[in-house]
This record gives sequence, C-alpha cells and structure tokens, in this order.
Amino acid sequence: MSDVQARPIWRHPEFAHGARDMVGISMGIAAWGLVTGVAMAKSGLPLPLAVLMSLLVFAGSAQLAALPLIITGAPVWMVWAIALCVNLRFVIFSAQWRPYFAHLPRWQRMRLGYFTADLNYVVFMSRFPQPRPSPEQLPYFWGGVAVNWLSWQLPTLAGLLLADAIPTEWGFGFAGILALLALMYSLLSDRASWVAAGVAFSAAVATAGLPLKLNIVVAIAAAVAAGLLMDHVTPIVVKPVEDRT
Repeated sequence: MSDVQARPIWRHPEFAHGARDMVGISMGIAAWGLVTGVAMAKSGLPLPLAVLMSLLVFAGSAQLAALPLIITGAPVWMVWAIALCVNLRFVIFSAQWRPYFAHLPRWQRMRLGYFTADLNYVVFMSRFPQPRPSPEQLPYFWGGVAVNWLSWQLPTLAGLLLADAIPTEWGFGFAGILALLALMYSLLSDRASWVAAGVAFSAAVATAGLPLKLNIVVAIAAAVAAGLLMDHVTPIVVKPVEDRT
C-alpha cells in the first residue's frame, strides 16, 4: 500500500483540493443558510425542532417549502410530498454519481447520500468528468463536503439563534436569491436544461395563486416533462466513420 493510500482521508491531497474548490462558493451557501435559519426562527417553529430539521434534512429548498405547510398544520403526507418534489433533483444527482461510487458498501453510499448537495455535485463533476471510479474521488468528495456542510449548518444555526438581532434591511434574503440563481446558472449546461428552467419559471409564475405553495409542485412537474420531451425529440447525430483504408 502506498503512502498516499495509507493516510487518513483528510490528509489525502485530493481532500484539500476538494475543500479549496468549495471555498470560492461557500459565501453564497452561507448567505442562503442564514436566510433559512432566520426564516425558520421567525416562523414560530420551536427552536429544538428547527435545529433538528436543519441537521437531519440538510436541504434548504425543501426546508423552506415545507415550513409554511408545517406551520399551517397541513397534512403530513402533503409536507412529505412537497419536500420530495423539491428534492427530486437528487435522484438525478445520485444516478450521475453511481458510476463513481457504486462499488462502495451500501452503508457508505447511504452516508454519502446524506451529504450530497447541489454545489458539491457541480464541482465534483467538473473535477472528474469521466464516469469511472478512481482512488482520488472519495477524498475529493469529503473535502468538498467538509466545507459545504459547515458553510450551510453554521450560518443556519446562527440564523436560528440570532434571528431577532438580524435586521431585515441587511438584505440577506436577496443574497440568498442571488446564491440560488448562481447555482441554477451553473447547472444549465445544454438546451434541454435551459428550456426546462424556462418552463419551470413560467409555470411557477402562472400558478403562483395556488395555496400551500403547490405552484412549486406544478413547476417541477412541468420542468421534468419539458426536459424529458427535449431529450426524446432531440435527434442523435452520428458522425460517419472515416475510411482509413
């Protein structure tokens, strides 16, 4: 076993590489985490429950979507349905990560699944564009996760504890929106994703009057349908094989 393989994972060179790649976008994550923490605190959700929700759910969009339903006493199935719809993108992320981590034991893959997030998915796929496993991938993943998880959880907990002391005129809500826009732009890599994003935006605006934030569900369903339709109708261009004889 080589010296690099024998090291603890946090001492692997790729761990530091993954952490560095996440540092540049950690401020946007922190801003959105702070917004989520303040929103949960001001909603009236009991502090222990809010802290537990932040630590266990680890998904800001799902937390904010489910929060008004919890406060208004919506049925549990509706809360779960909204959170599931909002987080459907992680099914796609998991499918994309499968070629890299399918060889790992199930318990380890489940642990990786908890720490999976939008931005560490983006930086990981940029670092390892070829879908095949290699020893450097796991340390790189955990390096990015270390920064991403702390950048989210610490500001979220700060927002929960200091919500009354944070003036709303500081504009953290706008900063969080900018962070989400930056995230969305980084994921728009082809025509199908751009069309899906446009359809989602139009559907969400058109159905904004629906109760219980159901316009989010409509927007997600419309975007998924548009993306599948684009993949179905886009022709596959096969380049002719050059005659080398």
